[in-house]
Amino acid sequence: MLTVNNGLFYLEDKPFQILSGGMHYFRTVPEHWEDRLLKLKALGLNTVETYIPWNFHEPQKGEFNFSGMADIEGFIDLAHQLGLYVILRPSPYICAEWEMGGLPSWLLKDKDMVIRSSHPSFLKHVEDYFTELLPKFTRHLYQHGGPVIAMQIENEYGAYGNDLGYLDFYKEQYGKHGLNTFLFTSDGPNFIKQGSLPDVATTLNFGSRVDEAFEALEELKPESPKMVAEFWIGWFDYWTGEHTIRSAEDAAAVFKEMMEKNISVNFYMFHGGTNFGFMNGANHYDIYYPTITSYDYDSLLTESGAITEKYMAVKKVLSEHIEVPADFQEVPSAKEYGKVTVSESVSLFDVLEGISGKIEHIAPLPMEEIDQAFGYTLYRTTVNRQGELTFNSDAIRDRGYIYVNGRYAATAYINDKEKAVTLDFPEKVNTLEILVENMGRANYGEHLTDPKGLIKNIWLGEQYFFHWEMFKVELDRLPENYQLSRQERFPKFFRGSFDAEEQLDTYVDTEGFTKGNVFINGFNLGRYWNSAGPQQRLYLPGPLLKKEKNEIVVLELENTTTEQIQLLSQPKLG
Repeated sequence: MLTVNNGLFYLEDKPFQILSGGMHYFRTVPEHWEDRLLKLKALGLNTVETYIPWNFHEPQKGEFNFSGMADIEGFIDLAHQLGLYVILRPSPYICAEWEMGGLPSWLLKDKDMVIRSSHPSFLKHVEDYFTELLPKFTRHLYQHGGPVIAMQIENEYGAYGNDLGYLDFYKEQYGKHGLNTFLFTSDGPNFIKQGSLPDVATTLNFGSRVDEAFEALEELKPESPKMVAEFWIGWFDYWTGEHTIRSAEDAAAVFKEMMEKNISVNFYMFHGGTNFGFMNGANHYDIYYPTITSYDYDSLLTESGAITEKYMAVKKVLSEHIEVPADFQEVPSAKEYGKVTVSESVSLFDVLEGISGKIEHIAPLPMEEIDQAFGYTLYRTTVNRQGELTFNSDAIRDRGYIYVNGRYAATAYINDKEKAVTLDFPEKVNTLEILVENMGRANYGEHLTDPKGLIKNIWLGEQYFFHWEMFKVELDRLPENYQLSRQERFPKFFRGSFDAEEQLDTYVDTEGFTKGNVFINGFNLGRYWNSAGPQQRLYLPGPLLKKEKNEIVVLELENTTTEQIQLLSQPKLG
């Protein structure tokens, strides 16, 4: 198994340099795993690293999923077949710009729980999950003939807390389930002191300033091997921001410095992939920054798996130090299918009861309290007052569309500087509706416990209104009948179909639409927000397509000037 001697890695008692690339099985359709892994191997890397998101495998307490895109064992087996080693990071907190950093939202139902700590309730939930998860990895360990050479304890914990007993818990759990393998922690250089354990290797996460980072490690743990568990060669994007680019020359120059010093490296990311569905996270600092659907990350492969200039620059550096394989021969994998008419439409309000679950309560409840993980929640109550009434929108997380008596009245967003919303109630008895969109729970920092929906009752016109209906719209069900258009108000579902004989990748361009989600044959491709950018097209992997009659559904939240979308052969970021 992997060991350390005099600050160097050894495998089978021979010096070993980990040359790894990060790839998330849960951000790539399984049919594409082999292509990405072959390109990783063709680069000259010997290891693939992946996080394991708890909320992807246990979306509801006690309900586990390890099939399809969640088939972690299938991913490990494939890597092994291709001759790659594997590093697992089952934290269960992963950050990764993923919804709530991989923690399941149902944890938030327990208001007394302290997540990422030794709080007994939190540890019990982790233990229950690990009892299901960890035994799966025993047969995959290197000493049992598998490819897994290392596992991480927690994730960047030094940037969050100082409960070292909590970190010991993970070490004990691995031992309890027979996972006798090389263990490590990883943190930024400024946080390694609080995130390290005395008898576990400490690794670093950074994008540059190599000497400065390893000076911090040398001071804390001179015996630790020199490894960058996350070498940040790009960065993620957020709505309303610009597409982040790091030059190939810059990334390759830092990598060259590490190769010259025999430092082990994991590229974050080798291949980023896509935040399909509602699984994007968010960062919340001065304001709220929801991550876009694409997780391209300006990495070595594009979102669709194409080899980049940065990939070739890294391979050139590698070729100066080791023997690298022949270049990977790519074949065209994207197609322009042209325009698709989506003229069938129906208002969400006409199909609400068929695609949602209904809950009633004296006051509005956050999503988590009604067992809703993500998507949209419609809140409805009666306002028996007339005239203009004002409320503070700080109760809405994250974006709320407000209707009075079935008419659109206002939109409130968490980042609005002006929080006062004034509504006109024309009748003595009125219906108030607020459709709230969860745009992604925070995945890092102090706002990690990030409830969504209406997180408290609104103080409207200097009083509360009680007795609320709540409709959970997670969009695991789509409308079946598009002939029910009694209402013209948005949100609306638009439906069309197209053939795709080649079943190649394509990109959904929703120009003319404003904000919403796109579904292909029932699969949620993710969010678009054309007025915010930087993402203008959604990646559609070819394996999701059928040769004939592919159903495409667009949920448009706000407005549209067209009934057509385009399926194009190129992405558009920035």
